[in-house]
Amino acid sequence: MSIPIILTGFGNVGKAFVRLLVEKHEDCRIRYGLDFDLTAVVRRTGAWTAKKEGEFFTIADPAAEPMEASSGWASGMRFSDALGRARKPGVLVECTPSNWRTGEPQLAYLHEALDKGWSVAAASKGALVVDFKNLAAKARTHKLALKFSGATAAALPTLDVATISLAGAKLLSFEGILTGTTNYILSRLEQGMSFEAALKEAQAKGIAEPDPSMDVDGWDTACKTLLLANAAAGTEFTIKDVKVEGIRHVTAGALADARTAGHSLKLLGRFYDDAGKYRAEVKLTPVPPSHPLFRLTGTTKGIVFRTDTMGMVAVTDGKSDPRGTAAALLKDIINIYR
Repeated sequence: MSIPIILTGFGNVGKAFVRLLVEKHEDCRIRYGLDFDLTAVVRRTGAWTAKKEGEFFTIADPAAEPMEASSGWASGMRFSDALGRARKPGVLVECTPSNWRTGEPQLAYLHEALDKGWSVAAASKGALVVDFKNLAAKARTHKLALKFSGATAAALPTLDVATISLAGAKLLSFEGILTGTTNYILSRLEQGMSFEAALKEAQAKGIAEPDPSMDVDGWDTACKTLLLANAAAGTEFTIKDVKVEGIRHVTAGALADARTAGHSLKLLGRFYDDAGKYRAEVKLTPVPPSHPLFRLTGTTKGIVFRTDTMGMVAVTDGKSDPRGTAAALLKDIINIYR
């Protein structure tokens, strides 16, 4: 089965996805009977479109000429144009940086793709945070898939466990280390480093962004917590419903108190039932040695689900880099058609 794919965004994750698609192309064809064909890559200034099947192999090579210099590049081409050129609907792979307050430009892409019969696998969070209810309803109405594993902790299978592995169970609560950057900085703080030095080290290693506020102020974890709660528990949280705490102002006293008690400080995304009302929050929490997340240091992530019938289920580790996110996107696409 030949499946057209349109990719929006060609940053680190988008490039990693194209390389992985080439690497796994034959394996997907043999194991799943799926022949993925990337037909277009849409960027802010235009789009690359393939003239024949399999041509996307040429743009996967890091040493290849810039996409804008290739014969397939069309300056000014819009997403709508790329959709219109496709021979049949397939999957939109969404990797553009998006604003988690407005959802754009991703929000317009997702709505248009679903309206025109395309399923979606998204790595960006913005549109889903802003308009999850309407996007999910539109996907159901059109009998299409809306997948976003890559937006909820990269390769860590948070969404799959919550919505597939725990099917039939009532989700009572979850708590997770969902952002590797904050866990890395907290690990270094516990080793005696200052916040400023730990942040600079994380930026030097490419773990933290040049503007780290999304991570260190807790908003990345908040977005992921919101998406998991809405997808797994049927809530309709908006970002205003999530109480958010970051790590920028963690005190030496809090670190000392945690060490004295034998605990480790973690920034947790939490979802729970509070006297019959669901709550979501991001909170700096002392974690005891008996907790499944206690041992997680560095950029390692993890999540613990508690249910009524399956008890406690914990999942940890998983790659946190662009290749890990690309792998989550590929998994989502395979599972749409498998």
